Amino acid sequence: MNTSLYVTPAAPITLPEPNPARDSVELLRQMLQVQQEQLHLMKVQLAAQDHVARCRAFLQRWEGDYPDLGAACKRALPLLERAYVHLLREMAEQIGNMEADEVCDEFWLSEFIDRYGMRLSQLGNIVSQVAPLAEAANTASGNGGN
Repeated sequence: MNTSLYVTPAAPITLPEPNPARDSVELLRQMLQVQQEQLHLMKVQLAAQDHVARCRAFLQRWEGDYPDLGAACKRALPLLERAYVHLLREMAEQIGNMEADEVCDEFWLSEFIDRYGMRLSQLGNIVSQVAPLAEAANTASGNGGN
């Protein structure tokens, strides 16, 4: 079971002569291309996160049907924020006047959540919806629009 193994000499491999200038230029070209792609992605991400611009576009889209929507949001926002802060203060004062064992009472906790939970959550949600529209109306009126 012995077989002969014949190995032929390999042909000489000629390597291209290194050209540092050409390699550097190509590397710089690739780096520039990657940086341009990153810049494009950052611009897209910034545009997606620009809530004021989206709200401004929303107000402009509905300006024909609701011309005073932005101004109404600007007028309503301080009142909504005041109601929200008042509710927060009332809740904090009630908690502050309680003893530690009273707060752990299941009946009291249920009453507390019934009284403040839904109102606080919904009022906070309303404020967070109206605030960007009011801000967009501010920037639009500052630029000569709306």
